Order: sequence, then structure tokens, then C-alpha cells
Amino acid sequence: MDGTKRSAARRVARRLPVVGGIAAGSVLLLAAPAFAHVSVQPGEAEKGGYATVNFKVPNERDNASTVKLEVTLPTDHPLASVMPEPVPGWKVEVTKAKLDKPIEMHGEKINEAPSKITWTADGKGVAPGQFQQFPVSVGQLPEDADQLVFKALQTYSNKEVVRWIEPTKEGGPEPENPAPVLKLTAASGDGHHGAAGSADAKSAAKEGTADGQEAAGSDSTARVLAVVGIVVGIIGVGFGVFAGRRRSA
Repeated sequence: MDGTKRSAARRVARRLPVVGGIAAGSVLLLAAPAFAHVSVQPGEAEKGGYATVNFKVPNERDNASTVKLEVTLPTDHPLASVMPEPVPGWKVEVTKAKLDKPIEMHGEKINEAPSKITWTADGKGVAPGQFQQFPVSVGQLPEDADQLVFKALQTYSNKEVVRWIEPTKEGGPEPENPAPVLKLTAASGDGHHGAAGSADAKSAAKEGTADGQEAAGSDSTARVLAVVGIVVGIIGVGFGVFAGRRRSA
């Protein structure tokens, strides 16, 4: 009886690594799609300001390259300023559309705004096992929204099109093809570039003033010590002369 139990235990022990390996592989296979999708980086920006974001595009295929990316800009919260940064090996086009309701920016009414950005590869595009980032400066970000959704289409060299357009519900599981989302946070300053620079400049000015005061104090101390040294030296010389005269006498 004992021999039978030991034999069964050995068989179970031999199977455990196999079962564990299968389970780990299943987890990796299920987790992989969650990381390999078109996304916005960084995923957050301040409300009411301007931001530079990157649309990160990984290649999910082993036998094809990504040769085109189309990003649809939100129409419920139009962005009046959209400026893509040039990316070597890619052509970029910004398409504009008329707005149903004009928006005001810097005191001017705007009747049209960018509605789509299209990047097309001049060469091989994004090869298998690689990714590409497409930087864009966008603004002015809305103050009455918590996020902006950018639906995207990823086209491969074999004509396959992956539609990253599914909304992600808060608290729910991530969909198979989620749309890139930029979360908007409360503004910490005035929402413009240079605000932090101004604060840094003021801080630097204060530090400079403090350094100047410290340097002035150090100079004064040095002068006082120098004068004291001279006085002590004179007294020492006088004492030496006086002592010499006494010995002569």
C-alpha cells in the first residue's frame, strides 16, 4: 500500500512542472494583447493647457510591417492646435473639418479644427518586433472633460487593418481593441508652457539673492580676519623689536 502511494506521489510530482508550464504559458498568451496596442504616452495631461503626447504603435504581426496609422481626433472637444513632429521615414497629413459649434481660442472664434492625423510610411514602416512613436503637440485641452479618446486605425503591409476604437468602461475589463485614451487632470498652474519656467526663474532669483548675501557675508568676514591678522602681525613685530632692545641694554 505504501509503495503504491509513493509511486502515485512520484507521478504527480513529475506532472506538476508540465502543468505549471502550461498555466504560465496561458497567462502570458492572455496577457500579451493587453500590452501590445496603440496607446497615448504619457497617459495624462493637465486640463486647459497644451501637451506633447506620443502615439505608441507596436507591431503585433510576425509576417507584416505597420505602414499606416490614422488617428481620429475628438469632435466633442475639438483641439484647435495640432502639430505633429516630423518622424523620419513617415509622411504626415492633418485633416481639418468644420465645427458644428465654433470654439473660442485666445479671443478668436474658430470654425474648423483638425479632425484626423494620418502617418504613412515612406519605406518599410514598423517592422515585426519593433514599435514607433509619433509625437504630437495638442491644445488647448478642454477644462470640462476628464479624458479624450483618440480612435486609431493601424494598417499592415499585408492590407490588414486593426481598428483600435473600442471604449474602455471604468471598472470593467479592457476590450480586445481599446481606443487610446488621454486622461485629463486638474491644472497645477496656469496651463501654459513656461509657467514652470517662470517659477524656476523666481526660485533661481531667490537662490541667487541668497547666494549673493552669503557671498557678501563671507567677504566681510574675510576682511575682518585680514585686518585682525595685520594688527596681530604689527603687535608681534613691535614686541620683537622691544624685546631685542631690552636684551641689548
